[in-house]
Amino acid sequence: MEAARPDSGERGAAAARAEERPAPEARVHFRVTRFIMEAGVKLGMQSIPIATACTIYHKFFCEINLDAYDLYLVAMSSIYLAGKVEEQHLRTRDIINVSHRYFNPGSEPLELDSRFWELRDSIVQCELLMLRVLRFQVSFQHPHKYLLHYLISLKNWLNRYSWQRTPISVTAWALLRDSYHGGLCLRFQAQHLAVAVLYLALQVYGVEVPAEGEAEKPWWQVFSDDLTKPIIDNIVSDLIQIYTMDTELP
Repeated sequence: MEAARPDSGERGAAAARAEERPAPEARVHFRVTRFIMEAGVKLGMQSIPIATACTIYHKFFCEINLDAYDLYLVAMSSIYLAGKVEEQHLRTRDIINVSHRYFNPGSEPLELDSRFWELRDSIVQCELLMLRVLRFQVSFQHPHKYLLHYLISLKNWLNRYSWQRTPISVTAWALLRDSYHGGLCLRFQAQHLAVAVLYLALQVYGVEVPAEGEAEKPWWQVFSDDLTKPIIDNIVSDLIQIYTMDTELP
């Protein structure tokens, strides 16, 4: 499915609301998006559907108060809806069973009793609610395709030894995945996120882009003309906050 780019007004409004989240709320969202990612992997979801599920979740709670609905029900519905949006359809039964085992490790799948059917109906009803709240705007432009192209270009710029001895690509993809624990996907453009995670990966391993000192403009601006160093610094700062939350949570 072709991702529709949100207009600047919508993105700006969503970004403003996302930035207003207090720290305790951010920690809650970190926990729930971690559940989305782990459940998504167990369901065999690809990276784009998982990213869409996290974005749907974050965007929903930019519109709705945190205590208005059950967070994990919203998360399960986000997974279900993302599967439809990205054409990787999932059965509600599989989502329910994976979620049940996530919260009850080693337990047997739920019986097809009244409890199961009530939960299934709740997921479907919550999905419909989310679509109305988000005005059916649930397709997003993700950074993944940009990061892929940037990595290919960077590989051609660097010498083979520097590329092979440092896991720049693996690290950049991991940073991008982890960025969905927070609302970065709503606050920053997809191209800017892709460049920023690549920038941070290079910084982590101390790798310099050849001839950068003699170039007319920095390498990261070659990839995105409207990107500035303060934007990169803001993205990196937000990523560091995410990893700080990761160390604080059990």
